Amino acid sequence: MIQAPISERSAAMAGPGSGSVDQQGAQLRRIAARFDLGGAIAAIEPLGNGNVNDTYRVTLSGDPARRFVLQRLNTTVFPHPERVMGNIAALGNHLEGRLAQEAAGPGRRWEVPRLIAPLGAEKHWLQDGNDVWRLTTFIEGAQCLETVATEAQAWQLGFGLGTFHRLLSDLPIEALADTLEGFHITPAYLAAYERALACSTAASCEELSFCQAFVAERSALAGVLETAKDQGVLRLRPIHGDPKVNNVMLDAASGAAVALVDLDTVKPGLIHYDIGDCCRSGCNPLGEETKDWQAVCFDPGRCEAILAGYLNAARGSLTTEDIAYLFDAIRLIAFELGLRFLTDHLQGDVYFKTREAGQNLDRALVQFQLTASIEAQEEAIRALIERLR
Repeated sequence: MIQAPISERSAAMAGPGSGSVDQQGAQLRRIAARFDLGGAIAAIEPLGNGNVNDTYRVTLSGDPARRFVLQRLNTTVFPHPERVMGNIAALGNHLEGRLAQEAAGPGRRWEVPRLIAPLGAEKHWLQDGNDVWRLTTFIEGAQCLETVATEAQAWQLGFGLGTFHRLLSDLPIEALADTLEGFHITPAYLAAYERALACSTAASCEELSFCQAFVAERSALAGVLETAKDQGVLRLRPIHGDPKVNNVMLDAASGAAVALVDLDTVKPGLIHYDIGDCCRSGCNPLGEETKDWQAVCFDPGRCEAILAGYLNAARGSLTTEDIAYLFDAIRLIAFELGLRFLTDHLQGDVYFKTREAGQNLDRALVQFQLTASIEAQEEAIRALIERLR
């Protein structure tokens, strides 16, 4: 989620239900009014460009105007919203308790999006027909980036994830439900891809053939982290699940990391999936949606800055074995996301939102090119990891 309005065209595509823009606006106001806002609604506008949920910013009347984030959950992706919402509530309570005990540091703040309950309801979400809605607080004075422009921003990206992991390090994984079984289990994604490939009717093309060959050459990589987990080398911890660049919020004035948002994917998992995803997202200067996929390159300088920031915040919670698997995580997550985009393309774009035909195939090409760039720089990346130990 990015805290900036998207275009009206994108808003119309993402809007709930069918009908005119006015009808959609009326529906959104009706939904928002069923939450405990504490004031009159002045405006509701689309927020961000997420690939899964529909997201809106709700602004109340008043000076200063209070703002909230209204989201309709994609229940195809999250078929058990009660688990998602339970995790977000448990995480919020834990983080607020930790923040009450310690300061974020000189000149820093750290915030947690908190759930706002529907009026007269005991649960933290609203069921409206087949739709599930939630409302959270808005992180004021902060912004998200689509791509990292400087190593200073990369450092903050890593520091934000490290802070999140450190604050959750004493939350028992038993307190969290597995909201997405199989999520970030790369061998399962490989198996899903093979099933999709066997029955796909997607039109053959040079790019698709390239992707298929790329996966075939690297299928043995899929189990590296899961094997280490099964052997007891790596252990489960609370993870964010999707800590890409635009899910880390930076203070608009200082540039310091202040929050992680989009918490649907919080669950027990390997922190390596988070670290790898953070590096995958932050070290691709061209971004995930570039059409110039052949020019995609992994930036080791930004990788070093991300890991330095991360370790500054979370070094004490890592083992020697954790650090030994950092390169594997960085390479694997780019490959895994490419595999997921490719599978969705073969299945007819049923998971990730698309704006045009072939977009998920384009996204897969970007991630596979990023994987190849990581592999070509393995020696340098392993050396920078060693320097940071």
